Amino acid sequence: MRKHILKFSTGKTVLLLFLLTNVVYVIMVAITIPRVANFANGMKLLDMLPAGYNLEYVQELFTALGEEGRHFYLSVQLPIDMIYPLLFAISFCLLLAWLLQKINKQHGRLFYLCYLPLIAGAADYLENIGIITLLKHFPDITQQAVQITSLFSVLKSTATSLYFVLLLLVLIWLGVVSIKKRK
Repeated sequence: MRKHILKFSTGKTVLLLFLLTNVVYVIMVAITIPRVANFANGMKLLDMLPAGYNLEYVQELFTALGEEGRHFYLSVQLPIDMIYPLLFAISFCLLLAWLLQKINKQHGRLFYLCYLPLIAGAADYLENIGIITLLKHFPDITQQAVQITSLFSVLKSTATSLYFVLLLLVLIWLGVVSIKKRK
């Protein structure tokens, strides 16, 4: 897998995927998520709760959404959110691999950190599948189904947060390397 990641982690590919990923992200953050949240009187969607949630919150949210809001969540927001995890996983994996190549660290153990976005993307898919299941079974949802879905939400947010901290550190490292080369 490392060989494929390094093969595709070129500046042009990274830029193209980064732009595409962020276009989809902006559509969700600026349009579909606020629209679903409007149905729920401003309650946060399950996707937007990095520390997880419980059965009571899910029931309150889904009740507040109403039939129309639940339908919009299921038929508009979640289909778009089924595109985003793949784009996020690939583009941010390739971005980190590209940056590691810039500091000549693509062959060491640091490379394994390129897998963090892939973990986050997989957890996002499992979270989305859980949310779809909860929406389709509402009001007959179980504590166990909520706990499993919430676990994937926490895993997604943890892997994503770790990735962005790591990305910041690699960018700082790249900056230091660049400054040293100029001197």
